[in-house]
Amino acid sequence: MRKINFISFVTDAFQSSRVLAFLLFLFTTISFTAILASSYYMQDIVANGISKKDIIAKKSFEVVDVKKTDFYRQDAANKIKPILVAIESNYIKQNLNLLVENISKIKNSNIPYDEKRAQLNNLLHISNSSLKKGTIDFILNNQEATLKEFFKDSMVILEKILQSGLLTETEFAKNDIESLFYIYPQTNIKRSYIKPIMSLMEHVIVPNLLVDESATNLIREKAKDSIKPFVVTFKRGDYILKSGEPVTQFKKDALKKAGYTALELNKGSICGLFSLVCLTFVFVLIYMKKYEKNFYNLRYLLLQSSLLLVSTVIAVTIAHYDLLPLLYLIFPAYTLILAIFTSPVLACLSLILTLCLFSVALNFDQQLILALIFTTILASYSVSKINYTKRFDLIKCGFEVSAIALVANLLILVFEWDLDATVFNSLLQVGLAAFTSSIIALGSLPFIEKLFKIVTPYGLIELADHNQELLATLQYKAPGTYHHSLMVANLCEGAAEAIGGNPILARVGAYYHDIGKLERPLFFIENQSYFDIENPHIQLNPRLSKMVITSHAKDGVKLAKEHGLPQSIINFIQQHHGESLAGHFYQQAIQQEGKEAVSEEQFRYPGPKPNTKETAILMLADAVESAVRSLKNPSPDEIEKMISKIITERLNDGQLSDSPLTLKDIKLIASTFNRILRGMQHDRIKYQENLMNEFKENDSIRFTKTQEEKNERKIQRKRLENESDEN
Repeated sequence: MRKINFISFVTDAFQSSRVLAFLLFLFTTISFTAILASSYYMQDIVANGISKKDIIAKKSFEVVDVKKTDFYRQDAANKIKPILVAIESNYIKQNLNLLVENISKIKNSNIPYDEKRAQLNNLLHISNSSLKKGTIDFILNNQEATLKEFFKDSMVILEKILQSGLLTETEFAKNDIESLFYIYPQTNIKRSYIKPIMSLMEHVIVPNLLVDESATNLIREKAKDSIKPFVVTFKRGDYILKSGEPVTQFKKDALKKAGYTALELNKGSICGLFSLVCLTFVFVLIYMKKYEKNFYNLRYLLLQSSLLLVSTVIAVTIAHYDLLPLLYLIFPAYTLILAIFTSPVLACLSLILTLCLFSVALNFDQQLILALIFTTILASYSVSKINYTKRFDLIKCGFEVSAIALVANLLILVFEWDLDATVFNSLLQVGLAAFTSSIIALGSLPFIEKLFKIVTPYGLIELADHNQELLATLQYKAPGTYHHSLMVANLCEGAAEAIGGNPILARVGAYYHDIGKLERPLFFIENQSYFDIENPHIQLNPRLSKMVITSHAKDGVKLAKEHGLPQSIINFIQQHHGESLAGHFYQQAIQQEGKEAVSEEQFRYPGPKPNTKETAILMLADAVESAVRSLKNPSPDEIEKMISKIITERLNDGQLSDSPLTLKDIKLIASTFNRILRGMQHDRIKYQENLMNEFKENDSIRFTKTQEEKNERKIQRKRLENESDEN
């Protein structure tokens, strides 16, 4: 039992549009990341840090040698000596005076010689034992006058040392003892005093200088900044790498500048690229959900995913074989196709973000990405100006795209001052590729339409051809319905254009909205008058008549699917009556059966209600045209009142509750309907009297012609009746 429930759960999950959309998102992001990452394997340049082949610069560029730049900057910083700050040093002199005083007390005391030696040994802190012993002997064995001179010379030496400054305690101790005699020769110090003086200095001296770290670091940083980056220039034709040469970081930077990938692929880079791809795609989806709701569904997402992955495979292959001018064929073609199937703004946004991802993953030059972005923007703008009446307009877009691609590349080359004979050949390739993109887009439209079952404006124009099988059959079998559809199409197109809808879609949808009447054309009043027959509903009860009339929507969907009409047109057939009430037959049923035995739900169309601007316009136009046509010689005021009445009824009945129409849209629609219908109901000039005689002379000819037309209609009517009986 659990197994059955699990299978049912999985089946239901995969039938959910949200689950399918998430799986599509996951598949697209993983596939896109894998394709971009494959470039790291395709550009197989380095193995174990050694170049596998010669790489020659195909353009001039400059690369900063980061390692040498850092070395020169550090060397400049090291040459800056520390900034020293002097501290108060009087206490050092006081220490010497105190030491001299203590030595004198011990020297002049009445204690034994050995005890004096012991006290001096404890008093003096001298690291060198032999020097310490010699100093004690010097003090004990010399007279008071000699010691007085000795102490005086010690103070002079101390002042000289403090005047020069000491940074560390070991700085003085490291000096050679004999150097004191040469450093301060003007003191006339006796050589016999030098070692004892050094002993005293070691006892009392401490550093009297401190390093100002912040000031020193600031000057060293300024010294670093004063060193300009070490730049190496590669000219066209220079070797970037030679086979067997070690690939240093500088060489990797040069390869990156040249458009190659010499980086190793690792888990971190894959995860980073995947995260960036996910973030970009989520941003596009948020934009679509907010501003492009019409295309935020599984069918259009699948179209975008397929176009993206195919284009990415081709672009990565082009980059691998270094055929960069062909990128101007792929990306503009992608832009044109996506702009035609969705919207120019969405296509432009998607392509710009895709190019940014290419720039990060494939190390494309900034100049190349900038030129491609310019080309993409112009391609989107060119598509927005097309009215889709002529396919050659798309070829004109190709000329414009080619022109902007040439201009962008030429300006970049002029800015880099990199013009030579090969440049013009490259520009020619770019221009030709950009122009060819429009041809590829034009040729691929029918295949993409068929594959994804999404109709483009070009496909709509083809469906609008009245030689199409369904329209031709409608004109022959149900001429009244056909002419009604033409009138409704005019209303729909004008109203859609007024409110910013899709006028082409509205017109074509109106052409096909009543094709279900082909199953039983004689049961609809507009065809009965043409064939001059009695209304067959007189012999039917209201419930059966309602079934016949309301079934034309279901029959129309069946015919549309049999003839391969797109879903966007089928929506018009399904929704043009919504869930409205078949009022005429409802009232008849009430009269025959009583109000208690009849409910409105039994006499309503099956729906669904219109859920787009265009299908909602069709519902109103269909009802308005029929109502106005029922009026005999209506005045402008009568037309306006009838339009207002029909729209108010549909609003009160809730038939527009699922549509995105606003009150402002409805006002514009009513105004447009009024203007068009008044134009259709224009007055005619009466014929003059002298022309009437001429018509009377041809009266017999006209009578004969009328009889022939009536006979033809009778034959056609009998044929339709026989076909209806067979059905």
